Amino acid sequence: MKVGVSTGCLYPALTEVSLENLLRGGFDIFEIFFNTFSELEGDYTDRLKSICDRYNAGICSIHPFTSSFESYLLFSGYERRFLDGVKMYDMYFRTAQKLGAEFVVLHGMQIRYSSISDKEYFRRFRILSDEGKKYGVTLLQENVWDHHSGSIDFIRNMKEELGSDAAFVLDTKQTRRCGYDPGEMAAAMGGSLMHIHISDKSADDPCTLPGTGEFDFPSFFDTLRRLDYRGDIVIEVYGNRVYDIPALVKAKKYLDMTLHE
Repeated sequence: MKVGVSTGCLYPALTEVSLENLLRGGFDIFEIFFNTFSELEGDYTDRLKSICDRYNAGICSIHPFTSSFESYLLFSGYERRFLDGVKMYDMYFRTAQKLGAEFVVLHGMQIRYSSISDKEYFRRFRILSDEGKKYGVTLLQENVWDHHSGSIDFIRNMKEELGSDAAFVLDTKQTRRCGYDPGEMAAAMGGSLMHIHISDKSADDPCTLPGTGEFDFPSFFDTLRRLDYRGDIVIEVYGNRVYDIPALVKAKKYLDMTLHE
C-alpha cells in the first residue's frame, strides 16, 4: 500500500498548478480530479503527463467532474441518454489510458433519482465497465452517502450480481456519513476493493486531514491487510477550508508511518 493524494484537495486551484505544487512537496502518486471539459483535451493531458514524467510520478486514477450529473446522464429511465452518456464517458477512459491511470471513479445514481431498478443499474455499470476495458481501464463504483452506492446492501448485491466485473473505491468519509465503519464497508467490498480515498474525522468534522482527528487508522489498515488489499491509499479531503501543501505532506508522513508500524 502506497500513499497518494488527489489534486482535488487544493480546489479551486487550477489542476496543473495543484499537481506541480504537490509534486514539489514530495507526492508521487496522484488521483487527478478534472474540473472542466478543456482539461480532457489532448494538449492539456499531454501537459499533465509531461509534468508527472519530470518527477517520475504516476497517476493511479481520474475523477470525473460530471459525477453530480451521472444520475440524469447514465442512470435515468431514458435509455438513449444512457447510450450517449457511454460515448461521453469514453473521453474519461481515453484520458485515463493516456495518463497511465488504471481507474476511473463513478458516483452513480443519487437516492432521490430512483428511476431504474438495481438490476438495471448493474447492467449499465457492466456496459460502462466494458467500455473502459477497451482502453485497459477499470471503472470503479465509489460508495457515496446520498447515492444508492452508500448502502452496504447495495454494494453486496452489486458484487454478487456482477462477479468479476464489480470493482470499488472505498471513501472513508462517505462511509462514516452513511453511519458505517469504514472497515465494515471494506469487508463488504472484499476482493473487489481496488482503490481508497482516505481522510480523518473529529467530533465536529467528518472530513479532516489524516493525523488530525480520532479515526483508528491502525485498525483500518489491519482490516485492509486481512483483505489482502494491494492498492493505493489516496488522501482526499475537501470542505470549508483550503488545505496547504505542508499540511498535506504532514498527513502523508503520518499515514506512511502508521502503515509501517
